[in-house]
Amino acid sequence: MSRLTIPIERHRLDNGLKVVLSQDRTVPVVAVNLWYGVGSRNETEGKTGFAHLFEHMMFQGSQHVSKNGHFEMVERAGGSLNGSTWFDRTNYYETLPSHELELALWLESDRLGFMLPAMDQDKLDNQKDVVKNEKRQRYDNQPYGDWDERLQALVYPKGHPYHHPVIGSMEDIDAATLEDVASFFETFYVPNNAVITLAGDFDSGEALGLINQYFADIPRGADVPPLAKDPTVAPLIGETVRQVVVSDVPLPRVIMAFRIPPFSSDDFAVAEVAQALLGQGRAARLYRRLVRERRVAKSVVSYAFPLLSGASMLLVWATGYPGMEHQALEAAIAEEVEDLRNAETAEVERAIALTETDLVRGLERVSERADLLSAFELHFDDPDRVNRELDRLRAVSVDQIRAFADSHLGPDNRAVLIYDPKESS
Repeated sequence: MSRLTIPIERHRLDNGLKVVLSQDRTVPVVAVNLWYGVGSRNETEGKTGFAHLFEHMMFQGSQHVSKNGHFEMVERAGGSLNGSTWFDRTNYYETLPSHELELALWLESDRLGFMLPAMDQDKLDNQKDVVKNEKRQRYDNQPYGDWDERLQALVYPKGHPYHHPVIGSMEDIDAATLEDVASFFETFYVPNNAVITLAGDFDSGEALGLINQYFADIPRGADVPPLAKDPTVAPLIGETVRQVVVSDVPLPRVIMAFRIPPFSSDDFAVAEVAQALLGQGRAARLYRRLVRERRVAKSVVSYAFPLLSGASMLLVWATGYPGMEHQALEAAIAEEVEDLRNAETAEVERAIALTETDLVRGLERVSERADLLSAFELHFDDPDRVNRELDRLRAVSVDQIRAFADSHLGPDNRAVLIYDPKESS
């Protein structure tokens, strides 16, 4: 049995805001973390990228906080902060000296309760330019930068909530209006679609009192509408789909993706351990065989996306050497992936141990602890799941890994994205 005993208190305000408290008084810092149940999967046709654009707008001030004031006040207090947008959620977080907890709660409540009066066209135009520049720098003009947009379109059919990338399209970002901002805010940024988690050094009674003081008067919103796009998708792609991109990239790269059970499925733990077997650490199969032994790749990556709607995605990629034919690289990856059918008990135990170590290392930081608690509260209505995570991973058996390789990693469930340098074409 797991020895994780992270303390958890759960509360819910009358306006629907969920509250998770996890006290740890060993170090005088506190993490404040808010998750909103909105991400790119909630975007409608013609509004892609809006969840991410809206995350930027949340740092443009509110009725009682000036533009950039949120950053300035938290950093002046010795804290750090940021936000991020993902397929299924958007989060905002601060880590501060524990005596500054009230500052973070006031700032977060002010933008939840009083953001719209501070919005204007100049701020929206400015942030549209910032997001478009981010897209140019990180996606459009970066070698391999558009991989996620291309791969998502291969793995998920048009009309699925995960078919488009979180960053969205230039046209949709350009078309965003102040009316869109107001509508998005009123639909999704409501207490009954949010979780606030505190982890670290605080007194639970005082903290709950402060949360009530700053959040309880924010009105509950209407129920959040269901996804506009149908998340239903077959568990397998059904074939191998392939796209070759000849581009300004320095080296050939092959990215291979597979539909896998969603994050909410018990089988997702098997996918997590399988990806660790393939690519986590230098003793993992892909690094050991492709990089060290066969020397057909310079680097390898593996990742299992924790996605909720319909199906999730596991990917592996390998970057080859100059002049290498991508066919050889793809064949080498496929061979190693399919060989998971022959996984051995010892390497599965090692992969589980590595995954456990990653989890425990992350939980040492109050910021990551708060983030995971918010995730489990929002997605599963069960923050105590964090104390059972090790058991979930340890329950994965070598037989399950072999069966997973048979059922999900074959050529009938494969999206292959290939980048070839222009000079080799």
